[in-house]
Order: sequence, then structure tokens, then C-alpha cells
Amino acid sequence: MSSLTLEPDTRDQVAAAVSGDGWIVACLCAAWCGTCSSYRAAFDGLAARHPDKTFVWIDVEDRADVVGDLDVDNFPTLLLQRGDAVAFFGTMLPDAGVADRLIQAQAGLSTDELSRQAVSTPERQAWQRECNLRTLMANADE
Repeated sequence: MSSLTLEPDTRDQVAAAVSGDGWIVACLCAAWCGTCSSYRAAFDGLAARHPDKTFVWIDVEDRADVVGDLDVDNFPTLLLQRGDAVAFFGTMLPDAGVADRLIQAQAGLSTDELSRQAVSTPERQAWQRECNLRTLMANADE
């Protein structure tokens, strides 16, 4: 399975895919970014290795209606979320092995531990308010 790409014609499909309590792994990139272009194949490879998770590729400029207010400092930026709990939001080395270890580590946490971590620091609390992909997509529809 490859990743989904958030586009106007796939918006409903992506919204349905992220609506449950499963894991979402989103990569925020830009079409002009050479690193992002190179990383896309690795990201799709991660999706194939983790078929139980939803992988979404989001171009921050093309989908500014969804992610426009997110503070994306560099590319690629990954967003890991289970249900409504944002587990990670940040710049990632464009290395599939590093991303795979992050995904496995987060997916190995219990629901209670994810909930505790979600409020454990001001940064993580901000992730919950600002980075929830389901909320961002719903707000963009308004």
C-alpha cells in the first residue's frame, strides 16, 4: 500500500481514512523541495511496511487551506497521530530507518501512555491544539 496524497479530489478519502482511532503518519512537504521529492519513495515504502497505519502526503503550499497555520520549519516534517492524540510533530531526517524507528516507538505506546505524553510538556500540549490533522481538515471545510 502506498501513501494517500491530500488533493481536492482525494479529500473525502483522506478524511475517511483519518477519522478512526488508528495511526496517521503524515508527511508535510513542498513540491519545490528536492529533499521531499527524494523522500517520497521512502515514505511510500514506510506505508508498505506499516499497512495498519494511514500514511498521508501533504504539500503544504498546495494544501495551505488545511495546514496553513502549522509551523513547518523544515522538510520533511512528520506528524504522527492516533485518534485525536498527536504523538509527534517535527522535522525528520529524510531517512526511512529513522522514521520507521519513530513510528514503531510511538505505536508501541499504550493509549494511556499516549494520553499522558500528550499533555506532558507545553510543546506537546500545543501539538494537540494546533496539529491535529482531523481538526485541521474539518476546520478547512468550514
